[in-house]
Amino acid sequence: MEKFISEYESFLIIMGKRQEKIIKEILDSADIKVNGSRQWDIQVNNDNLFARILAKGTLGVGESYMDSWWDCGSLDQLLSKAFETNIDQKLGLGKKLEVIFFILASKLLNMQRKAKAFEIGEKHYDVGNELMSKMLGKTMAYSCGYWEGLEHNPKNLDKAQEQKIDLICRKLKLEPGMKVLDIGCGWGSFLEYSARKYGVEITGVTVSKEQAKYAAERCKGLPVRVLLKDYRTLNEKFDRVLSIGMFEHVGPKNYRKYMEITDKYLKKDGLAFLHTIGGNKSVKVINPWIHKYIFPNAVIPSAKQITNAAEGIFLIEDWHNFGEDYDKTLMIWYHNFNKAWPELKKLKGRDGKYLYDERFRRMWDFYLLSCAATFRVRKNNLWQIVFSREKEYSSYYRIR
Repeated sequence: MEKFISEYESFLIIMGKRQEKIIKEILDSADIKVNGSRQWDIQVNNDNLFARILAKGTLGVGESYMDSWWDCGSLDQLLSKAFETNIDQKLGLGKKLEVIFFILASKLLNMQRKAKAFEIGEKHYDVGNELMSKMLGKTMAYSCGYWEGLEHNPKNLDKAQEQKIDLICRKLKLEPGMKVLDIGCGWGSFLEYSARKYGVEITGVTVSKEQAKYAAERCKGLPVRVLLKDYRTLNEKFDRVLSIGMFEHVGPKNYRKYMEITDKYLKKDGLAFLHTIGGNKSVKVINPWIHKYIFPNAVIPSAKQITNAAEGIFLIEDWHNFGEDYDKTLMIWYHNFNKAWPELKKLKGRDGKYLYDERFRRMWDFYLLSCAATFRVRKNNLWQIVFSREKEYSSYYRIR
């Protein structure tokens, strides 16, 4: 028996060294060292890390960071190097059953169908308005700011968000009295600004209870209506239809339907608008870690998927890419979140339990910095697209 135990332990040691060698070789290809001295090198706190990553791929990378199995002095630099050299693809998605099920389900089922519409609101957008306000600033705009002409620092976040909102208003050529629909209105930043500054009558729809409550309160006294419902359930006509950071939740099986519904809601000479993250390749699933912990059922659309969905329905009047501004925005959110962490970690729910623990903090850091890295190395883009109906909207002039 002792001999068997000894041989088994030797086997585990050999396997562990092989697993470590495989991971180290992959990291070396991106100039990342294990227990190195540079800011982007990883520091291993648990020797089982290598086996976990090989077993679960990118999901294991994120989960092991949440569990403090490894650390890094500059996580955004590490992740930028990883995405730039496609380490995520070399690691693969792992062989864990939950990952395989997720991929199969995404291919076989409509993961963004009406029955699942409110899942993202409950899972992510209802995480807590106090947390979001500390991170997002006074505008509570949870999408890319427009940093044109602004110095990149936390003090200018609100200005960058206001510039973004005003840019959209000008691209949509809003005029007083217009009826406007904001699909996925968030905490109401666009609702309030467009109603107050441009005099439009605007309806916002959201699947988040916390967002709906907040947006309705901030827009009191303005010609604003906030509805807690799925965007596919309306029966009205509008002069303008837009979505800001919502199309990522529509899903490939529903892109065409989204365009058809937008067309249905638009008046004859109306304009439609998308502000969305865009990927360089067409995919049907998102990173498994992002799906499990941040944005369930989300998918980043490609240019091909968007144009195919719009073909025969809309004419593309303008396509504006400023993805580098999302890197800037995410880094400020990261700064704000960690600055507020001493306060946030003390917050308790109605049950008396703490709302956020150290594992949540590490999860949130990994989310913000991994997303920033994808924009920094141009894996992801930020697109603003203006649509009109062919031959029904003349003389559209590009706005910047």
